[in-house]
Amino acid sequence: MYWVTPRHLAGDDDALAERIGDTLVGLGWRMWPTVRHTLLYLSPDGLCGAEWTLAAYPFELGGLPVAWQLSVRRYGTSVMAEWNAYFTTGVPFEALADLLIAVDAGEAPDASIAESETVLTALSARGWIRDVDRPRTTATDPGFSSCVSLELLPPLIEDADPRPDLVGWQAWAEPVLGAPYLWCASFSASVPHGLVAAFASSLASPVPVPRRTLPKSAAGRLTVVRRS
Repeated sequence: MYWVTPRHLAGDDDALAERIGDTLVGLGWRMWPTVRHTLLYLSPDGLCGAEWTLAAYPFELGGLPVAWQLSVRRYGTSVMAEWNAYFTTGVPFEALADLLIAVDAGEAPDASIAESETVLTALSARGWIRDVDRPRTTATDPGFSSCVSLELLPPLIEDADPRPDLVGWQAWAEPVLGAPYLWCASFSASVPHGLVAAFASSLASPVPVPRRTLPKSAAGRLTVVRRS
């Protein structure tokens, strides 16, 4: 077992389904297999859903398959989710787990654009650097290998707000410039900024994380703090 930093380059240890599934079960969410060979977890109140979608291969972000989709409805009678968030393989499961814990706890402040500073403040507190040209919407890690940015939504990202040209938080890791992404995440326009901040703060945490398998693309960028 390797204990490594930084977290945003540590990968998912090929255990993204199991680790997030364990987190959801620990929170009391129920799980059902679907006819699409996916695994659907529902919160006790039925308003939040998390689906392991890799078997269905719904679409890609940055050339990587979406593995988890998180959906939240405001009312039990709502047919459409208020917002969605999508995560590919390779995303550090600690960051996604911390987001799910925040969602389960109901930590969902208003999604007004003024609250976007919440995300950047969380990253700045962890030592990430605001982009010189876009200081109010974008921050990168000190090694310039990962980014969190408020951008136009990619195709297929669903949100209850039907207006065109919406923006939402996007995050990704690119250990080597021009090489394939290690992971990508996309938050639809109505995701509360406070929840994105929970994900971002965990992503940028300096606390070492345990891994048995290290991403080859991050070789030379990861620091092994200790072995056990």
